[in-house]
Amino acid sequence: MIKTDILIIGAGPTGLFTVFEAGLLKLKCHIIDALPQAGGQCSELYPKKPIYDIPGFPEVLAGDLVSNLMQQIAPFQPGFTLGERADSIEKLEDGTFIVTTNKGTKHQAPVVAIAGGLGSFEPRKPILDNLSKFEDKGVAYMIKDPEVYRDKKVLIAGGGDSALDWSIFLADIAKEVTLVHRRNEFRGALDSVEKVQELKDKGKINLITPAEVVSLEGKDALEAVIVRKNNNPKEDQKIIVDNFIPLFGLSPKLGPIANWGLEIEKNAIKVDNALDYQTNIPGIYAIGDVNTYPGKLKLILCGFHEATLMCQSAYQRIFPDKKYVMKYTTVGGVTGFDGSKREAPKAVVKAIN
Repeated sequence: MIKTDILIIGAGPTGLFTVFEAGLLKLKCHIIDALPQAGGQCSELYPKKPIYDIPGFPEVLAGDLVSNLMQQIAPFQPGFTLGERADSIEKLEDGTFIVTTNKGTKHQAPVVAIAGGLGSFEPRKPILDNLSKFEDKGVAYMIKDPEVYRDKKVLIAGGGDSALDWSIFLADIAKEVTLVHRRNEFRGALDSVEKVQELKDKGKINLITPAEVVSLEGKDALEAVIVRKNNNPKEDQKIIVDNFIPLFGLSPKLGPIANWGLEIEKNAIKVDNALDYQTNIPGIYAIGDVNTYPGKLKLILCGFHEATLMCQSAYQRIFPDKKYVMKYTTVGGVTGFDGSKREAPKAVVKAIN
């Protein structure tokens, strides 16, 4: 039995940052994640994708953000159960929870923080007869390492931020980038749309709209795709490619957590955002993209904020008779469970004769 103060389900950025905020309160954390490594989607789906809205970082790669968070929380010595999915939960008479994974590993804690991001997810795949034939043979649904596409002919399909961002990013890596979208209008950020238009004008991106991929061709691996414009077979166009990347988003699923008796709304966990992001079950919190409340924004920085307030509430739950007085790290520094100490240099005071 693994025992801890706060059991965190989900090792994405929000879950990792929770360890830091809990550590400042002298609370120990243990993290469960179904993926084999920490980092959540940032590590699994787009480690080389730049993120632009993390305070203090004009640009940071998703994988680097995870590395920085791991370094930040290292002094607080979190435990990890990786490669295992949180399957069931049981509340004991003393108010603590037992969470058991799909491999039978049991964890006990007075507080459970669900930071599972979008939950378990699968890519939305286009309906093409021979799609599965070319999976991992030219067809991919996510980009982990952009270098795979260096000097290759790449066709991306989609109209959201991922399709736009990767088209922009690969324009300087791939030999040829083609972006296909079934509408003339895109759903992504305006500056990304403008950047794609600019790259199109410079001849660095081949933009085809309104259009969609209707078939794939190749023997042992993908060799070409057929793109149909204006839903008109007479306007079919054969494009020679090495890679086809349909980026139509993900179908998120909460998985077993949906059966824990939590209040669910549109595949997300409802929480009390007026106070501490607690669910309808006292002692269980939901933070980050997995939760929902009026005005919710699915941003990493919002998850960091939610984790901070959640930890304050968790402290009061674990130590109801203690009053915590918040101390700024700029004043008190950071003392790790490993004995390390980080603090600002003290001013030297000298007497004047």
